[in-house]
Amino acid sequence: MDAMVLTAPGTSLQWQSRDTPQPGDGEVLVTVSACGVCRTDLHVVDGELPNIRYPIIPGHEIVGRVAAVGAGVTTHQIGDRVGIPWLGHTCGLCRYCRSGMENLCDAPLFTGYTRNGGFASHAIADARYAFPLGEAGDDVAIAPLLCAGLIGWRSLVIAGDAERLGIYGFGAAGHIVAQVARWQGRQVYAFTRGGDVPAQDFARSLGAVWAGASEEQPPQPLDAAIIYAPVGSLVPAALKAVRKGGRVVCAGIHMSDIPSFPYDLLWEERQLVSVANLTRQDGVDFLQVAQQASIRTETHAFPLREANTVLNKLRAGELLGAAVLVP
Repeated sequence: MDAMVLTAPGTSLQWQSRDTPQPGDGEVLVTVSACGVCRTDLHVVDGELPNIRYPIIPGHEIVGRVAAVGAGVTTHQIGDRVGIPWLGHTCGLCRYCRSGMENLCDAPLFTGYTRNGGFASHAIADARYAFPLGEAGDDVAIAPLLCAGLIGWRSLVIAGDAERLGIYGFGAAGHIVAQVARWQGRQVYAFTRGGDVPAQDFARSLGAVWAGASEEQPPQPLDAAIIYAPVGSLVPAALKAVRKGGRVVCAGIHMSDIPSFPYDLLWEERQLVSVANLTRQDGVDFLQVAQQASIRTETHAFPLREANTVLNKLRAGELLGAAVLVP
């Protein structure tokens, strides 16, 4: 197999050829056809997440086909198209797993972070966390749904029944969630980097009723806001933008420090919450919604060998929609 491998924090990925691994008990080997590039991959590459074991193959928005099945696997057959998400394994035994909160498992494994991911020609996956995808849709178009879509969906659910929804950071997740929110009949207010006119135009093209810089106030108070950009200073900005009783959802796995802010921004029963990972039920629910809502992902495909270039483009905010690597 071929892979782009991270050997140390803050370094460029290295192209390596390795022996193709074989699936163990309860696992499947997947031939990767597409792998989305997520901001969390940047956090892994830049060493911003704890306890990374090097070397590691990043990538956790994987679409591919089952090439081999390990002992005990009855849910998948060779040739099945599957999607592999961020949450790659849970213990099934801790209080969180037993209470339907497997996204908070005490002993999880994460694809492309604590187990090898999809910036490669092949990947091993826990069969329980390889979602059946069927045959409808293009591999590249589906890939961003496996994280940007799933985490976006979970954050949208946690945002509640907000009629006026703010989205801070209009990238891969934002452009998917905006479509779902519009399909649900909500009003979308998009916040981007100052001066990012293309992103604002992109948001309007997807039905946003307003688009502007993150420092601006929306024309009307928001019922809820979701923050996808990993920028802590957006938290007080979003709290200022929501109405009394409104909710701000932090959807990223990593964020820069949140600056101090006056209690008045939180008072009047405003809520500040975070989203962590996903559950398998999130996957089942969202993949159904994505089909019903005819979600269209804006994707840009790149050869696997160009992973470093793509990560640099993502870091610099030069991508509209989602980038996808193709082996």
